[in-house]
Amino acid sequence: MSGAIEIPYNSTERPDTGLYNAKLGVWLFLASEVMLFGALFSTYVLLRTGSETWEHGAEFLNVPLATINTLVLIISSVTMVMSWASLKMNNFGKYKLYMGLTILCGVGFLVIKSFEYAHKFETGLFPSTSTFMALYFTMTGLHGLHVIGGMIVNSYLWGPGSKMWKTDPQRFTNRIEVAGLYWHFVDLVWIFLFPTLYLLPGK
Repeated sequence: MSGAIEIPYNSTERPDTGLYNAKLGVWLFLASEVMLFGALFSTYVLLRTGSETWEHGAEFLNVPLATINTLVLIISSVTMVMSWASLKMNNFGKYKLYMGLTILCGVGFLVIKSFEYAHKFETGLFPSTSTFMALYFTMTGLHGLHVIGGMIVNSYLWGPGSKMWKTDPQRFTNRIEVAGLYWHFVDLVWIFLFPTLYLLPGK
């Protein structure tokens, strides 16, 4: 046998779904992520409604820092879209700029979150402190791991992975779109976490 076997629909859409392989794959993956975080949010609702008393998140959590982090992630979603749009316009330089800004926003989010975690540990707030704090650390910790995962992928696509732009620009552009879908999902999860944990009043 000679010649490499080419997998179809890496750059073009499948006739049965209208999606290329990677985009179909990431939507299936995100469906499983929706179930994961959906289970956590459902757990929060069940525990909150079944409890006679419930802490007000603002009493223990830093709402101003969380608000800044929310803005940081919203900005990162914009720069992620701009990085993909830059490739669609064949402007690789702007892609590098916007993807770099997206990565920096992710770093900023994690740094701010680390300060918030450190303050809680210093004041004696741990997952074992209360049901509310257990849910807070579980949900925000899992979200933080997803942010780290997205940053690893984005950093690779910004650095060594960007070499594909020279050999297969369409497939590389598709990869950025797929990475963007994941990043937008991570941002969306935080947009739900922020009011749920920080803003809802206690009882």
